[in-house]
Formats: sequence, C-alpha cells, structure tokens
Amino acid sequence: MIFPVILCGGSGTRLWPLSRSGYPKQFVNFEEGHSLFKDTVLRVSKINELTSVIVICNEKHRFYAKADLCECGVPAKIIVEPVAKNTAPAIALTAFAALDSNPEAILLVVPSDHSIIDEEKFIHSISLAKKIATDGFLVTFGIKPRYPSSGFGYIEASEPILNGGYKIARFIEKPSLETAKKLFASNSFLWNSGMFMFKASRYLEELKKFSPEVYKYAKEAWNKKEVSADFIKVSSDIFELCPSNSIDYAVMEKTKLGAVIPLDINWNDLGSWTAFYEVGKKDRDNNVVKGDVILTDTHNSYIHSTGRLISTIGLDNVAVIETKDSVLVSSLSRVQDVKKTVDELNKKGRPEASLHPLVYRPWGSYEGLARGDRFQVKRIIVQPGEQLSLQLHFHRAEHWIVVQGTAEVQIGEKTELLTENQSIFIPLGTVHRLKNPGKLPLTLIEVQSGSYLGEDDIVRLQDDYQRN
Repeated sequence: MIFPVILCGGSGTRLWPLSRSGYPKQFVNFEEGHSLFKDTVLRVSKINELTSVIVICNEKHRFYAKADLCECGVPAKIIVEPVAKNTAPAIALTAFAALDSNPEAILLVVPSDHSIIDEEKFIHSISLAKKIATDGFLVTFGIKPRYPSSGFGYIEASEPILNGGYKIARFIEKPSLETAKKLFASNSFLWNSGMFMFKASRYLEELKKFSPEVYKYAKEAWNKKEVSADFIKVSSDIFELCPSNSIDYAVMEKTKLGAVIPLDINWNDLGSWTAFYEVGKKDRDNNVVKGDVILTDTHNSYIHSTGRLISTIGLDNVAVIETKDSVLVSSLSRVQDVKKTVDELNKKGRPEASLHPLVYRPWGSYEGLARGDRFQVKRIIVQPGEQLSLQLHFHRAEHWIVVQGTAEVQIGEKTELLTENQSIFIPLGTVHRLKNPGKLPLTLIEVQSGSYLGEDDIVRLQDDYQRN
C-alpha cells in the first residue's frame, strides 16, 4: 500500500567537479560503491507494507537510475520526465502511476540525494505518518534544527493532531542568519526536509483545486505515456505545456490539510561541500579525507580524491576535490561560489561543466581515460547480453582491445569472437557493432583516432534502445 517515490531531478552543479548536470550527485560513487541514490533505494526498501518503488528522473539520467537499481536488486518503475518541471508535476505523475496499481495507494516521497544517519528513527516515523495520511492529511517531515541555518526553509508547527503530528501554521523561505537564530530559539520551527507522505488520490485532489493547470497537463501527459520493459515515458509535447512549480508552492502552502511530523535525526540535504564536511568522519586534525590523500600540517579541511594522490601542506579551512579531468580548490567557507566556476565553464563551452568522465548507457558504461590531439582512449563495459547500436563514424577509426570477457564484433558483413588480450581495428566509415554474448561483463579499451572525436559522430543504423 505504501509506494516509495524517489525524486531524481537534481542537476548537482553545487558539488562540481564530482557532480555535474550530466552526472548529478545522487548517482556519484562517493566511496566504496555507494551513491546517494543507492542509499535511498536501500533505505526505503526496509519499509513494511512496501509495494513497488517508483523512480522519476529526466531523460539523460534514466540509465544511471536503471544501473543503480539493478545493483541494489530492487525492482522499480522508472518514469522519465521529458523536461524538468519541478516537484509538483513530477509527484503528480507518480501519483497517477501508483493509482493505476492500487486506488488506496499512499505515497512516500523522498529526494534521492539526502543523508539520513538515524534510519531506524526515520522508518519508525513513516509508520506514524501513514496513520495521519490515511486520515486524509498531506504529511511532511520536519527536521528538528541542530543549529541556526540560513540554508534551509522552515515549517512552523501549530496545534497537535493524533500520532505525534502537528498541523502546519506556515512555511518560511530560507531566512537570513539573524532570522534563523530567532526561529531556532523559539523551538516551534522545523527544517523543511522536502519529504512527504499522503494518499495519491488526496494529493491529486488538492493539486487540482489549487494548481489546476499542473494537474491538467500532468494527467494528459500520463494518459499518453509509452511503456517499455525498462521505462515509462510520458508525452513530451503535452508535458512541456505544464507549468513548473514546487509541491510547496503548488499545494502545501495553500492546503488546509497540511501536517508535519517532527524528526529528531541526523539529516542533511548535502547541498554543498561544506555539508559533506559536516557529516564526514573527522581525523585528529578535524579533517575529512576521502581517497588517496597525504596531509601535512593541514586542519579543518575536506580533501577528496577519486584516483590521483592529493598532498597538502600548511592548509586550513579548505576544500580540495579531484576528478580525472578537473580539480577544485576553495576556502571551505566559499564553496557555494562553485556555481560561478560552472557558469564560466558554460560561457566558454567547456565540456567539464556538464560531462563527467564516466557515462552510463543502456548497454553499460564508458569512461574517458586519456585525450589528446586526434586521439582518445576509453574503457568500455558492456553488460551480459547487451549490445551497442549498429553504427558507423565519418570522422574516426577505432581500435578495440579486450581486457576481460568475450566480445562479439560485427564489421561490415563479417562477425567474429574476441577473448582476453585480442584486438580488432574498425576503419573510418565502416559499419560495425559490439555485443557481449557472455554471462559476465565485457571490458575493453577503445582507442579512437581521427579529425573529430565528438559523441555526435555516430550514425545509428539499428538500435535496441530506440535512440536516434
């Protein structure tokens, strides 16, 4: 009866360079194979009365969601938004999906990129929220503030209702620090977590009442959806007409049925590198360290390596984040200004603004290893039974070396099998295809050479995944 809904619409640019618009923070592997999205999926899978998990994400992130769900072993419906329209329309689509399965469906709506340390307390609060939602309330979860913060919105609780909840008096936008101090001192305000629980039918009723245009276009887009084995795609033409609005503005600030459950848990929306520093485990010099790092006389800092060695000397209150193609060095108190870096990269048309070295595709993934004048090297992983499109390139030739597994390679009219340490050359302009016929992932190194190496130099002649 409970349908967990995981919202995956964030762009993730505040955590550049690890997170980018093409590879947002919820899917980033921060350490030991964990992503925030995976943690969220595994967290909601512990809920009693769990039915189907519903994930909603945009077009370019759908394969990241699919890959993480497969690794978690949690079945889910993946709804693909053709364009981002904020949370109110997104949740409406998930409500229609849940009602198609159960007319009494209750939605538990959670962002995909938050940190919750006290999972048992959170799971217990869901059982309380379910009772309130069953009575027809639209429930949100308010976090008891641990300190005055101007980075979160606030909820004022009013009169108590059954099962530990309170009616909502009002919502407050992110306040100034002075105002935040007053709200913190009053003990009647909670941080707005962006998590909700309500009957799918009740949410749609209130949405139709207060934001009829959002309801109308979301419903019409859902009615003209396309369903495949992996994804549910709503009508692009119709959904683009839908107003963009958040659930707070569209419904929660207007309804008389709003309720809040206070949560006294260690929660963070991880919206900046400062937040990662706050929740991270500190060493004796008050540093948080991830990856291959050597520190000398360094204090109160966040240092994150994804592969290369980082060595620091004589630093204090800094953030250093390394990826294969970019390094960010900032005062820890100024990391919010990373958006200025991303804006500058976008102005210059630099790919580092949006593209990450690791890219997921429906058949697997590829990762950029090296790039220079007229050449590029990638590591390609093809999952068992999957195959790339039948394709050709006008501007580059390719050389494939099998590292692990078995490759079935079609070049023109000829097909052959390659195993470990074998290689093959694909001349420029030649029709070709790569398939993994085995039961284990296929890993190969691809060396591209030519006058142009962009991803748009792909002419697909046939594709299992209906891509252009």
